[in-house]
Amino acid sequence: MGWRYRHTVLTLCTFAFFATMVGRLAISPVVPQITESFAISNTVIGLALTGMWTSYALSQFPSGILGDRFGERRIILLAIGGTGVMSFLVAVSPVYAVFVVSVVVLGAFAGLHYSTATTLLSRTYDNIGTAIGIHTIGAPAGGLIAPIAAAWIGTRYGWRPAVAIGTAVTLPVFVLFAWRVKPTEPQRPDEPMRDRVRIGPVIELLSRPPIVFTAVIASAGAFVWQGTASFLPTFLIDYRGMSSTAAGLVFSSYFVVQAAAKPGLGAISDRYPRDVGVAVSLATSVAGMALFVVGPGLPGIVAALVLIGVGLGMAVTVEPRFMDELSEREQGVGFGLVRTVYLVVSALGSVITGFLADTFGWAAAFLVLASLLAAVLLAVIVNYALDLGY
Repeated sequence: MGWRYRHTVLTLCTFAFFATMVGRLAISPVVPQITESFAISNTVIGLALTGMWTSYALSQFPSGILGDRFGERRIILLAIGGTGVMSFLVAVSPVYAVFVVSVVVLGAFAGLHYSTATTLLSRTYDNIGTAIGIHTIGAPAGGLIAPIAAAWIGTRYGWRPAVAIGTAVTLPVFVLFAWRVKPTEPQRPDEPMRDRVRIGPVIELLSRPPIVFTAVIASAGAFVWQGTASFLPTFLIDYRGMSSTAAGLVFSSYFVVQAAAKPGLGAISDRYPRDVGVAVSLATSVAGMALFVVGPGLPGIVAALVLIGVGLGMAVTVEPRFMDELSEREQGVGFGLVRTVYLVVSALGSVITGFLADTFGWAAAFLVLASLLAAVLLAVIVNYALDLGY
């Protein structure tokens, strides 16, 4: 089978996800330098990161509406370009207040991509679980590049040039996407956008038991992913005694494992009952989070890295569960809506993890994250075993 246009769309959507992820993840490896530069605590920087991920979450719902109104291509280009511009503004922020505003707006632009790209791919591919699995490689690929590059640049030149790599990465991706992806036909070009935001259909969709339960699973997984993405390098430096460069390397390796695991998890989601893949993801995540705290030496860190890297790729097992419950006409706005709901909840992962670390220490913070996932795993097992229908 030769190369087809749909492969170009999938490839460039993956590159776009990569670019928007680099813009967000370039901040985490230099958190210690940022806190020192602005003389703030882990809780305060965690609050800024929560703001970024909250705005990212809030963009999911309108991104679906905008994609239906103007076409997915335009919105994805807006996401890539906006991320690049805001990465630059974060890097040159003169005071912490400007830094916070720039980080929050960066999250809002980056958030326009995923739901819109997923809708585009759902119109292009039949095996959506596999397509989502490949598409989401963009996130761990960004996680591979951003931490190593940001840690290396930050050590030598400071945190500002490190954060600016988001701008350097988005520019070529923007050009490629604009050049190679054809304009997409809007699904609802003439329907007023305000007509799409009606409280009745929103309540009906969010009250469906399978969607509610899936949102709980997704919220817990994304909450832990959020806390990990924000503070894993700082945890490794402060609790495990690693250097900044070594911590950045481990953080990057975590995303490499995710990139390798996600297509397989997506295939499991397509081949077996959805909850089998979800349970595998949750169980490995619990084990990985616990081992980061209690695992002995470097072997413990490596084992934890592999387990949590596999487990926190759970989006590719959870999100097809949403799509199963949405009609084709609901997918653009409906998927964006449910992503907004669960990502708003999960965005608290940054500030709560930072608060737990400041108050009780890093070990307690990570064990709380593991306990949350364990509780959700139990609920998934009960639902599947008893065929409760959630």
